[in-house]
Amino acid sequence: MTIRDETVPTPASPLRLAEVAARAGVSESTVSRVLRNIGPIAETTRAAVLKAAEELGYVPNRLAGALASTGSALVGVVVPSLDNIVFAEVLRGVTEKLEEAGLQAVIGVTGYDLAREERIVSALLAWRPRGIVIAGIDHTPRVRDLLAANGTAVVEMMDIDGSEPALGRRVGLSHGAAGAAMAAHLVARGHRRFGYVGHDISRDIRARKRLDGFAAELARRGGDLVARQMVPGPSSVSAGRAGLAALLAAQPDLDAVYFSNDDMAVGGYFHCEANGIRMPDDLAIAGFNGLDIGQELPRRLTTVRSPRYRIGQLAAEQILTRQDAAGPASPATIDVGFELIAGETA
Repeated sequence: MTIRDETVPTPASPLRLAEVAARAGVSESTVSRVLRNIGPIAETTRAAVLKAAEELGYVPNRLAGALASTGSALVGVVVPSLDNIVFAEVLRGVTEKLEEAGLQAVIGVTGYDLAREERIVSALLAWRPRGIVIAGIDHTPRVRDLLAANGTAVVEMMDIDGSEPALGRRVGLSHGAAGAAMAAHLVARGHRRFGYVGHDISRDIRARKRLDGFAAELARRGGDLVARQMVPGPSSVSAGRAGLAALLAAQPDLDAVYFSNDDMAVGGYFHCEANGIRMPDDLAIAGFNGLDIGQELPRRLTTVRSPRYRIGQLAAEQILTRQDAAGPASPATIDVGFELIAGETA
């Protein structure tokens, strides 16, 4: 490694509104009105101001303008991960809808860590956002207090199962019901001895709710959840493959295995293919999310599809609805439902 001793340049001072005004030959208030698109402005004046701003590389201080007017154009969006395409699709729905309304998403990633969620929410609220869209409905008491006391529009997305009162509006699906629906489907297909392969459900609360719903419905229908294999760390294809190998080594006589999500189930699929395990004759496997990769396998994965992009769109719409409405929005829950895909692996 080579380290070169070089002088670090001193950062230039930020450009001021006065410099743009001087270049355009107008007052500072005129520059402010042009950049904020407020009031009637002659087109020649507008063009001169925009040209001066572009030539100088001036970036408006949006926060200062927001605090002096009606609030910022920022919306905080808090998700647990960017590693999984699930959240990428949710974010696409959120950001596209916000951009249509001239708002900008500021994204925070918690890593399924509720303490980190506290820090992110606190930091976002310091910028006085128009709203906060946050994944899940299970938060620390401090997060709940921060969001309740701030007066910012809040939308909790992706989940609707819980006894805690809503912080604002909720958009999502019942993960417990999704797990129960898969259990009912697998039992109806004749399976009785079940295993489960999952990742860290102490952190991924929605995966835990699916497992709880699955296990409760199995018990109700006479099925038996014989064994569970938890793989440390986040979900992945390789984790699913290793998890199924370990589960079957300990419990080789299972009829079916339910995975915490499709990433894990695809890994299970690859383990079966590599070891001559016929699906569903020797072993049925099923997942959750309805990812494209699972539906493009030689044998389509049995799973539950969640409408992720639609959840993102609806969550953003709730922020916009709150901003357009007079007075505080009353709490509301939108259940987007889910689709069970029978597939060919179970």
